[in-house]
Amino acid sequence: MIDWIHNQTLLPADGWILLLALFGAMCIGLSKSGLAGTATLNVVIMAKIFDAKPSVGIVLPMLIVADLMGYLINRKGGSWKQIVPMIPAAVVGVIAGWLLLDRVDNGTARVVIGVLILALLAFNVVLNRRREQLLALTRDRTFTWGMGGIAGISTMLANAAGPVMTVYLLAQRLEKKEHLGVFCRFFLFINLFKLPFSGSLGIVTGPSLMTNLVLLPGVIAGIVLGWLLLKRMPQDAFESILAWLTAFAAVWLIVG
Repeated sequence: MIDWIHNQTLLPADGWILLLALFGAMCIGLSKSGLAGTATLNVVIMAKIFDAKPSVGIVLPMLIVADLMGYLINRKGGSWKQIVPMIPAAVVGVIAGWLLLDRVDNGTARVVIGVLILALLAFNVVLNRRREQLLALTRDRTFTWGMGGIAGISTMLANAAGPVMTVYLLAQRLEKKEHLGVFCRFFLFINLFKLPFSGSLGIVTGPSLMTNLVLLPGVIAGIVLGWLLLKRMPQDAFESILAWLTAFAAVWLIVG
């Protein structure tokens, strides 16, 4: 079975690596069920297994499936018009990220992704400590455009724009169901928009789509597990542990 998977996909012929990849896929599902911090851990895991640039194309179709499931579940929360203010800047950011990704090698991409993730983690720490002061800045239109641009670049380079969108939505003071509905709508749109750009870079291919098919059960399991975890575990404690693990993994990605 392992040899067949290796021959049909981009996965190596290693059972432990397959389990690690399934865990990374599960992190995608966890992030879409409300445990947003797991998305950055997924980015690092996939970049270590498949290398930085190919991992962006491998993860993208799984994100689209998870976003579609999230939208169907949360479609009664939020509306499409709520994502409109961020879309123009996000589109520009995706194009900028696409141009950059086309010009860097895998070694540079690993460093860029690792540094980007560490920066997002640091920003999240600052946000938690200075929440009220920072949220006061979010009422300016420049903030919306800035967050949209950063989200576009982050998602194109590393599929790592979840923390950026979370910060933006905090400023909107939305109730949980509406927050999730807007979150899923934004990423469903932006990930579909990214698809042809990723295809043009040669990082979405037949073997990468077969890899998605093998790892898809991990995504579904993550969505189900996320709902169960949120009922039993304090999210603050979970996110704190996850942040430290992600920081370690990002450093590992940079120095590796």
